[in-house]
Amino acid sequence: MGLRPDPGSVPDAPGSYQFLDADGRVIYVGKAKNLRSRLNSYFGDPGGLHHRTAQMVATARSVEWIEVSTEVDALMLEYSLIQRHQPRFNVRLRDDKSYPFLAVTLLDEWPRAMVMRGRRKRGNRYFGPYGHAYAIRETLDLLLRTFPIRTCSDSKLATHQRLGRPCLLYHIEQCAGPCVGEIGRDDYDRLVRELVRFLEGDTDAVVNDLEQRMADASVDLEFELAARLRDRLASVRRAIEKQQIAGTRSEDFDVIGIGDDELEAAVQLFFVRKGRVMGQRGFIVDKVEELDGPALVARVLEQLYHDENPLGWPKGVMVPALPPGVGLYEDWLSSQRGSRVTLRVPQRGDKRALMETAQHNARESLVRHRLKRGTDHNSRARALNELAEHLGLDQPPLRIECYDMSHLQGSHYVGSMVVLEDGLPRRSEYRHFRIRNVAGNDDYAAMDEVLRRRLRNYLAERGLPPSEQGRFAYPPQLLVVDGGKGQLGIAVGVLEELGLSEQIPVAALAKQFEEVFVPGRSDPVRIPRQSEALYLLQRVRDESHRFAVSYHRRLRGKAMKAGVLDGINGLGDKRRSRLVRELGTVGAIKEATLDELRALSWLPDAVAAAVYDATHPGEALTGS
Repeated sequence: MGLRPDPGSVPDAPGSYQFLDADGRVIYVGKAKNLRSRLNSYFGDPGGLHHRTAQMVATARSVEWIEVSTEVDALMLEYSLIQRHQPRFNVRLRDDKSYPFLAVTLLDEWPRAMVMRGRRKRGNRYFGPYGHAYAIRETLDLLLRTFPIRTCSDSKLATHQRLGRPCLLYHIEQCAGPCVGEIGRDDYDRLVRELVRFLEGDTDAVVNDLEQRMADASVDLEFELAARLRDRLASVRRAIEKQQIAGTRSEDFDVIGIGDDELEAAVQLFFVRKGRVMGQRGFIVDKVEELDGPALVARVLEQLYHDENPLGWPKGVMVPALPPGVGLYEDWLSSQRGSRVTLRVPQRGDKRALMETAQHNARESLVRHRLKRGTDHNSRARALNELAEHLGLDQPPLRIECYDMSHLQGSHYVGSMVVLEDGLPRRSEYRHFRIRNVAGNDDYAAMDEVLRRRLRNYLAERGLPPSEQGRFAYPPQLLVVDGGKGQLGIAVGVLEELGLSEQIPVAALAKQFEEVFVPGRSDPVRIPRQSEALYLLQRVRDESHRFAVSYHRRLRGKAMKAGVLDGINGLGDKRRSRLVRELGTVGAIKEATLDELRALSWLPDAVAAAVYDATHPGEALTGS
């Protein structure tokens, strides 16, 4: 077959290989100890291949490979290529939710304890993830009675520093009051170190220290201090009780539980540090390639441990089955940690019990996921098939793009492109467009500009090598515009002018009666109002409208903010940003008195007066 490379051209060495489709898109990435042997396995009897593997080979039009020095290098290269190309035939491991962490912001002048999700900053300390935010807040509430570091935002800290009085948390002894100088730098840093040490699992040292300080206070007849230390000790012990004991105090390991069926798997990961379960995380895996138990463990390991572990790398990983080539994974994890990491299946004792708990949680998670997604998956497949039937498409449109415009009386004109793949939003593919060449209110001209920019980019990129292709390299299998016959005519005209009318089908969805128009028909297509196909079109239309409006509001908000504070003598970008950040909003700046503005130590008096002038037009300055 044309796809099969000459065996003599394939190196007899470790590396990563990539199968590409007719458009040059990477559809599968693999790794191999021996590239020649591994690639040959794909080109034997198709009947001997798993049906998903056979489908991948049938879809592919070419195969490429990259040779590396070692198996570990091949493993890391494979992950990098999967992250870059997101191949459709590779296993996809995704969070089933965004997990919260307890963060200690060591980068701040006065470090803060806070519950957060999302991106983490190098230099701060993070503990978790936790299954629920309330679990962190309960623990944090207990710990603040012993380690009363601040939890307020930077703007609130600055406000109370300016006012010279502390907030309520100081009065209920859940903050040491750094904003008003009630605690010195050294004592505050000691509180932060003790909190971090406790969260790292070194609870015995913290308890012993509190017990000793309580005893010393009693001996010195400082009974009020002794009572406060007693209460703090009780809070610490209640926080410790919330942590499940899972081993000896010196043990750091992770436990991976997996529940799966033919199509998907649920993964539960427990982080055990110093013998206690310090965090938990869950994932769902799309099994789009052939995977038995050990191979699934291998894929899970590959995707779990490439990112930095917020709790540090474990000394061991407990798994339900050892992956094939277990030594490769131990070597790779050891290189990540900097010391030896072992993989093993626990057979007895506390670790076996914890593995059973993780497995049970994973199975329960898969059941919940199936209940939630079962009808959704069926309805999406039905919607795409119905859409193809009603619109006369050759195949169900697996990639749908929808476009909408937003403006206010012709100002801040923007367009949006949202993407559905397999009936699900692909938010990484969404795009905004700022309209460049349309004066006034003209949605037709704006739609013409947006579609031309998108499709010309596609034409420019489709002939490039895959490594040089950008974000517009793949065409939609259905292009939807928000509007009626007029917007449809604009889209058809652009497609015909660019020579794409035979390749890209187009439809328009009018809001008034939810009518669907297609080229060549004066009457709308009759799609039943309760059908999954019409519901899918409504969802993508509404999402494109939401995306366009949110971008328009953001631009308008920036313009309004710039309008109030723009052009003030001495107030450059940095000072303007800091002023908004410290006072919170532009409205708060407008309400600030001249004395409050002058109280900002970093803002010169002359600039403060200029800001006051600009935000209080018509008022005479006082106290100048």
